[in-house]
Amino acid sequence: MSDLILFWHRRDLRISDNIGLAAARASSQKVVGVFCLDPNILERDDVAPARVSYMIGCLQSLQQGYTQAGSQLLILHDDPCKALPDLAAALKAKAIFWNWDVEPYSKQRDRLVSDALTQKGIEVHHHWDQLLHAPEEIHSKSQEPYTVYTPFWKNWSNQAKMAPVDTLHQAEGLTPEEQETAQQAGAIALPTAKDLGFVWDNELLTQPGEEAAQAKLAEFSTHAITEYEEQRNFPAIKGTSELSAALKFGAIGIRTVWAATIAALKNSRSDETQASIQAWQKELAWREFYQHALYHFPELADGPYRDTFKDFPWDNNPQLFQAWCEGKTGYPIVDAAMRQLNTLGWMHNRCRMIVASFLTKDLLINWQWGEKYFLQKLYDADLSANNGGWQWSASSGMDPKPLRIFNPASQAKKFDPEGEYIREWLPELRSVDTEYLISGDIPPLERHALNYPAPIVDHKQQQRLFKERYQQQKAMKD
Repeated sequence: MSDLILFWHRRDLRISDNIGLAAARASSQKVVGVFCLDPNILERDDVAPARVSYMIGCLQSLQQGYTQAGSQLLILHDDPCKALPDLAAALKAKAIFWNWDVEPYSKQRDRLVSDALTQKGIEVHHHWDQLLHAPEEIHSKSQEPYTVYTPFWKNWSNQAKMAPVDTLHQAEGLTPEEQETAQQAGAIALPTAKDLGFVWDNELLTQPGEEAAQAKLAEFSTHAITEYEEQRNFPAIKGTSELSAALKFGAIGIRTVWAATIAALKNSRSDETQASIQAWQKELAWREFYQHALYHFPELADGPYRDTFKDFPWDNNPQLFQAWCEGKTGYPIVDAAMRQLNTLGWMHNRCRMIVASFLTKDLLINWQWGEKYFLQKLYDADLSANNGGWQWSASSGMDPKPLRIFNPASQAKKFDPEGEYIREWLPELRSVDTEYLISGDIPPLERHALNYPAPIVDHKQQQRLFKERYQQQKAMKD
């Protein structure tokens, strides 16, 4: 048995502020990274080409980081339950380290990999890295996990936060002989997204990799964060951090992100800027709330949390769903958002809420259809946040206000008052009067001339219908 330690990267595609990697380096000078392209994930029908493209870019950056540190990042493309133990055994590795995940598949996979490694006499070491607080750390006075955000936030925000951990610095890598052994055991050159069957020719909203994520955080935490509370809901304004993909893949450490908010608070000079910074901190807490929820209630990945929605009579009209997907509903703010999604592989968060409410409360389509479509398109899609957001919008999740319904016209009037966002993504409507653009009440002749569809449903009528069905379901369950 050698002193070699393998560090298995998953949602932590970076060198710095990586708890498991730091622990591996503290245990041995000889640390080599490994990433497994998992067919169990890549061959699902809900994988976005943009997301794979971003991930491959992060892996390219990570490989460079290992090279600069004097080591290597090995790439496998096989079931990790077999590939990782085989590689570790072939290299006579002393141990494999990795960071935990909250998702049901990840938890099951990790158990199987851990068992296989133990049977081969290889040590296994796990750490929490992607959260400021592990799921077991935050609970109510009755020792139960929280199912409502506000008390979760009050507890979570009062807990001390860990500082960023030290980087890998220099490490010893594989010898040429060991590199040949690794290749014989399945290590391959890093493929492109197209090699894996995923084509994404558009630009990504943010560049992949650790360096790009750190630059994005520095830019946001010194500028937009001070006006975040006021500007975050306006999709025409660049008022959000755009760090969601970096956090999903761990191109940046959550402790690094939190430390930036603390530094911004120390430099703030007004109550308004402090409130904006704290508003973003609350969004980071929402991220953790949803991850804790999925960890404690893995059944959320398969269906609604609330009993009322477990057999809800959705219409599930495929033609209406297709119109929603293509941005052809006749509701400008909804269509603009869906066009943004289909073009960028990203959508502004305010718009995610608008289109999700429209799908569930106006079209009466099961939120899981929308959840899956988002997974198929978003480059930043994270199971816990995507699921939590959709269940929040559908009123089926952990939310004390079950009948929140968004009026598309009211949302557009409040958050895109001049129609800038709508005109950007619906260029065929740029000449339309702003009042008509916001309300969606475009005169029929003008609609026809611009080749823009009439509304596929009536909002008020559908709102009444949804409420009726909800009350009927609730009465049956009570």
